[in-house]
Amino acid sequence: MSHLVETMAYAGQTPWHQLGSALPKKQPIDVWAQAAGMQWHIRETPVRYLATDDDTSLYGEALEFPEQKVLYRSDTKAPLSVVSGRYQVVQPRQVLEFYRDLTEVSGYELETAGVLKAGRKFWALARTGKSSALKGNDVVNGYLLLATSCDGTLATTATPTTIRVVCNNTLSIALNGATSAIKVPHSTSFDALAVKKQLGIAVSQWDNFMYRMKTLSERKVKSHEAMNYFLKVLCQTDGHADSPQGLTNERALKKVQAMYEGQGRGAELQAAKGTGWGLLCAVTEFIDHERRARSQEHRLDSAWFGQGAALKQRALDHALQLVS
Repeated sequence: MSHLVETMAYAGQTPWHQLGSALPKKQPIDVWAQAAGMQWHIRETPVRYLATDDDTSLYGEALEFPEQKVLYRSDTKAPLSVVSGRYQVVQPRQVLEFYRDLTEVSGYELETAGVLKAGRKFWALARTGKSSALKGNDVVNGYLLLATSCDGTLATTATPTTIRVVCNNTLSIALNGATSAIKVPHSTSFDALAVKKQLGIAVSQWDNFMYRMKTLSERKVKSHEAMNYFLKVLCQTDGHADSPQGLTNERALKKVQAMYEGQGRGAELQAAKGTGWGLLCAVTEFIDHERRARSQEHRLDSAWFGQGAALKQRALDHALQLVS
């Protein structure tokens, strides 16, 4: 089985998924492009088919299907997808170039970049310089993630995200129950400048987001509240353990509860022990580190873009209800 992560580079601390090749910090975009395997281009060609007189004929007329096109890699010539003729491609290099002025002028630092699924998905992640410490030196850093696909599975998405230093857990910044992600569908052209202007609002929400996280760290949680929370997040029940759905994820419930009660990284820190912040951290750590996955590559894809990301969003939503 081929790896979900084809190529990847990182700077600084080894990422939580422990994938990729290390780079010194503050490398130029060109170095990142080479190390992360993002120097190739997506090329396109019309869909062609062979029109024959019968099913057994080896000869026929080569015709085009103008409403569809094939996307393929410039380096390996490997096919990536068949998409609509209106599909707007975002190149791997464009994802890195998005950060050029941010890293050269605004103090951002690229930390990871890479290619998933043989080139069908790629991303870059940069630290914004924003950082905040909760009680007991539980530090959270701010990041900006930009990711896209060329098979229609992911719009070009720029989203502020956070990483908890003690365990490298990732959590998208969200306010009022909705993430601050900017999504550009592939039916329109990707305008990096316009996205950055929109993100100026989203990134400025950092202080508001961290205020809510600090409020969670001050919200003491009783044992029955913790169990109800985990049931709602992991089993999507009304918070009752005797609900049929409440019995379907027993392993996850036991693991997350144990992590919350002291087995998790940083669970004994003042900000997390017995608090709403601790509940949220237990779930995010479980998803990033412990939840069953076919491989670390699949775990990464799920935690950032798939079911794991949705589960972390639900965990955040329910946590914020505790302090609303």
